[in-house]
Amino acid sequence: MTTVFDFEAQQIDGKTVKLSDYRGKVLLIVNTASKCGFTPQFEGLETLYEKYAEQGLVVLGFPSNQFASQDPGSNEEIGAFCLKNYGVSFPMMEKIEVNGSGATPLYQWLTKEKPGLLGSTAIKWNFTKFLVARDGSVLKRYAPLDTPASMTRDVEAALAG
Repeated sequence: MTTVFDFEAQQIDGKTVKLSDYRGKVLLIVNTASKCGFTPQFEGLETLYEKYAEQGLVVLGFPSNQFASQDPGSNEEIGAFCLKNYGVSFPMMEKIEVNGSGATPLYQWLTKEKPGLLGSTAIKWNFTKFLVARDGSVLKRYAPLDTPASMTRDVEAALAG
């Protein structure tokens, strides 16, 4: 059986990270953008991360420029923006594609594990979120409109489980 721990990602500084390094943690995986109406969700994501990191939550941000070109900057610019404007301390990854033939294997897997509305595997917009259990299975998919604060109960349940 495939789990999230079977994948790798590139950190925003270009270093490869094996997601198996997060084995035993609860992951919140989010496709992000710096120039989107949902961009202020960085603040809520950081709040969740700070509140629950010691209990085992890791938020992983994956910038993507696939939606109305709302993250056109370089990886360095994106990282600086997130830190300066939102104090982001959770791991940010390199800019990726989340849809289509260029979608990373991680996102191809996530969207098959937890399809969206009406079974769609496509990511509809920035700040789609996936909550991943400590065993690497996908627990839930959240729409961009779902705020990080609205996910608190699910995060707590995943951490307790």
